[in-house]
Amino acid sequence: MGDLIRVVVLGTGQMGSGIARLILRKPALQLVGACARRRERDGIDLGLAIGLDRALGIPVKTDLVALIDQTQPHVAIQATCSTLDDAWQELSLLIERGINVISIAEEMAYPAAKSPSRAAALHQLAVNHGASVLGTGINPGFVLDLLIILLTGVCAEVEAITARRINDLSPYGPTVLASQGVGLTPEAFARGLQNGSVVGHIGFEQSLRMIAAALGWDLDRIEQTREPIVSKVRRETPFVTVEPGQIAGCLHAATAYRQGRTVIRLIHPQQIHPHLEGVETGDSIDIKGSPYLHIQGRPEIPGGQATEALAVNMIPRVVGAVPGLYCMADLPVPAAMPGNANFSRFARQAKGGWR
Repeated sequence: MGDLIRVVVLGTGQMGSGIARLILRKPALQLVGACARRRERDGIDLGLAIGLDRALGIPVKTDLVALIDQTQPHVAIQATCSTLDDAWQELSLLIERGINVISIAEEMAYPAAKSPSRAAALHQLAVNHGASVLGTGINPGFVLDLLIILLTGVCAEVEAITARRINDLSPYGPTVLASQGVGLTPEAFARGLQNGSVVGHIGFEQSLRMIAAALGWDLDRIEQTREPIVSKVRRETPFVTVEPGQIAGCLHAATAYRQGRTVIRLIHPQQIHPHLEGVETGDSIDIKGSPYLHIQGRPEIPGGQATEALAVNMIPRVVGAVPGLYCMADLPVPAAMPGNANFSRFARQAKGGWR
């Protein structure tokens, strides 16, 4: 394959642009193209599209097939969507051409949680065409699943797990804010829950199923609750203004049951500018077992920056893997890829005896 790995990025929004900028900082990687879903982006220079102050001489394409034929990438990073259904067409097209894929679509973190049959089909497609496929991200993909799984490795027994991620939605764009109900009245928030326009966090079931699979637990059922976070003060971002009495975010929680008792509880309150009401962001994990573990970090691991890093840092792990569909618990744990890293060395590390 050589020392340079050719990468294309699908998506030129906030996440896709951040991933593309990070790839440009890694000498072991070569950013050879990008695909956008928005037609008005076709032909725009990639450097300008991702917020650089210079042109790269690489035009953004909206035709994915043409992009692949022109660039012949080793890896594609998909940053265009959240659901398995929405990701499916792009994934299939890439895999059928033997291209390794890293997706940050939340439901791709553990596709079998949404559709075991589609996950099996993706795996077989990847095997048949010699490609490796991974879903990753900060959450799902790391804080509320992989990190928990890693911590259970020091336990002789695990009885129950509780984890909480309190984060700030302020850096996110209008699509994410709308999905959390930010800016709505309490009545409109309730209607949004009913009609599906307010969804809260996407990925709880994926995280719960990933943890359960790693621990060998068969779950009875999963229950989820979504409650509005009503602001007492005025809050403002570039995309939304929230007055007192309006919704600043969503308190979303999920509980997994096994043999009639709670075994995993994940709690994820998200809101804009939580500090305005004295709320400190952070991540915490409690594992009731032998031994008992409590891990806490403040402030939160920044979601956007961390997801970009995970997508890029997992490239050697994915390229070095045997063809197939993977979750983050299947591959060697991620590690930062130094800016001067030689890709061949990292790829050899990824091919270690973990299979």
